[in-house]
Amino acid sequence: MPIKILIADDHSLLRQGIKRVLNFEEDMEVIGEVEEGQEALARTLVLQPDILLLDLNLPGLSGLDVTRQLQSAKSRTRIIALTIHDSDKYVLEMLRNGALGYLLKDVEPSMLIKAIHVVAGGNAFVYPKLAERIFGGLVEGEDVNAKAREMWREGRAERLTPRELDVLACIAKGFSNQDIAQALFVSEKTVKNHLTNIFRKLNVNDRTQALIYVLKHKIMSLD
Repeated sequence: MPIKILIADDHSLLRQGIKRVLNFEEDMEVIGEVEEGQEALARTLVLQPDILLLDLNLPGLSGLDVTRQLQSAKSRTRIIALTIHDSDKYVLEMLRNGALGYLLKDVEPSMLIKAIHVVAGGNAFVYPKLAERIFGGLVEGEDVNAKAREMWREGRAERLTPRELDVLACIAKGFSNQDIAQALFVSEKTVKNHLTNIFRKLNVNDRTQALIYVLKHKIMSLD
């Protein structure tokens, strides 16, 4: 079954360009396109696409409002924000309110396709430049213990190790277990062990919940 996609953007030219790119993919099908927020909400609830590609600046309801209302309605559609806004705070707000992906509009077609596959599989995908800015300090090992101490100061969870923080940073970039293993020069079995420990310490069930937990509890700076 192809991944069914609804495009919500108020620029017709952009919608048509995205549609052409995605319809070349054998496992993807664009089932509709809308240009207004209220229509995006209504069509998503009726059509129930697998993926909603959602601009944040829509007439009527904003992309964030659409996301919130779909989450309240317990929609199974997975949302990827596709926007010009590169503020970390927009990323946080969208993920906290139910989106699984965040891309900028200058994204390469190949990355858009990758993000759709990642999010359709139930995992989060953040535009690499944003993920690097948000999580880069963790990957570089920049005072990660201090960040971890700050994160766990209320004693709600065990402290993550620097290596576990590195794994979380890779998750934010949409890395698979194999990608993480290659990036960190460890085996896939080691990656799986780190993920098991991360999920246990954060009391979450999967990668997406772990990433959202980290964002909510401000393990990185959003200034």
